[in-house]
Amino acid sequence: MRSLLKIGVLFAVAGLAACANDPDTAPPVETVVSAPLELRVEAQGELRAAKSTPLNVPGTQWARRQLLWMAPEGSFVKQGQTIARFAAPQGKLDLQEARANLLRNALARQGKLAELATGSARIDADLAQVDTDLGIASRYADADLDFFARNELLDAVQDQAFLGEKKGFLGWKRDQTGERGSAELAVLDSQRASQQQTAQVREADLAALELVAPNDGVFMLSADWSGEKPRVGAALWAGNDFGSLPDASELEVQFALTQIDAAGVKVGATVELYPLGRPDQTFSSEVSWVAAAAQAISRQNPIKYLRMRAKVPKDQVAALGLVPGQSLVARIYAVRTELGISVPNIALLTEGGENQVEIWEDGQRVRRPVRLGERGLARSQILEGLEPGDAVILTPKSEPAA
Repeated sequence: MRSLLKIGVLFAVAGLAACANDPDTAPPVETVVSAPLELRVEAQGELRAAKSTPLNVPGTQWARRQLLWMAPEGSFVKQGQTIARFAAPQGKLDLQEARANLLRNALARQGKLAELATGSARIDADLAQVDTDLGIASRYADADLDFFARNELLDAVQDQAFLGEKKGFLGWKRDQTGERGSAELAVLDSQRASQQQTAQVREADLAALELVAPNDGVFMLSADWSGEKPRVGAALWAGNDFGSLPDASELEVQFALTQIDAAGVKVGATVELYPLGRPDQTFSSEVSWVAAAAQAISRQNPIKYLRMRAKVPKDQVAALGLVPGQSLVARIYAVRTELGISVPNIALLTEGGENQVEIWEDGQRVRRPVRLGERGLARSQILEGLEPGDAVILTPKSEPAA
């Protein structure tokens, strides 16, 4: 009897050993169930206005400015209210120089006019003298030669020819003096116009040392390429971006997801939002915009992110007192259905462009093709190929199953 018991134990142990070495021993499986399905990812975003009025440093032609004072960032300002004040010490010096140049130009023009008037009067006097001399010469030239001494007659004839040439030269000189004078005055007038324009620009720059709100809104500063925002005492250039006045009535939250996290998130996806630290104030929205391509969001982080936006309902803006710049937590759902089937991503196989899973059926591994829906970080939605109760193997073999 004891021998039979030993033999029975040996057969049982041998059977267990054989089962342990059997490749078809039951692997870890997950039983498929149809249940509420959610594939989601969380991110932190910033509340921004859908519409915003840009604010630039006042002035023209890149005039240099120094920020003296500005309203606190995030404060509500009304139309016509002063937002910032600037100083332009270099502009004052430029204006004084332009006005001095105008005075010098005016003096130069007066001097040129006096010079031209003197030269013209001298030529007119010479022409008058020549006309007088020509009259006298003409009288002697037509007189009877017998009544005058020979030397007087020769002088008269000589003076008449010379004076005719001199009169022509003086006429030419008068014309040339007028043309040259007009050209020199035109140069001075052109210089004066340029200096007047410079003075007007400088005056306009000095008159534009205050930034006034064009409409009601929340004052927000803009960062430059290095991430720095304007601060009191900083040197700025006219025309540069200074800030904005977001329209607080239309807000949206902007957030970014890594390319892996963003898989399956599309326009229209459900988003749950709440202010940072206040999950009790959760409200729903939808993804309204998705960037066409992922890009790095900072120089220190090479990881590429996909930017997205979701609009905030107006009633929630008023009820929660939301303002631009506030941080919100976004819970984005790639899939959210009342009933659905999903499997862990580790259970999926791809062969010949077809997605498959392995099913444990009657002690055997059986391959079954499936059609995927959205894919999350850990699980994927199954649209076709599985039924509730199927046992999906969590450690599928890469080689075809039996």
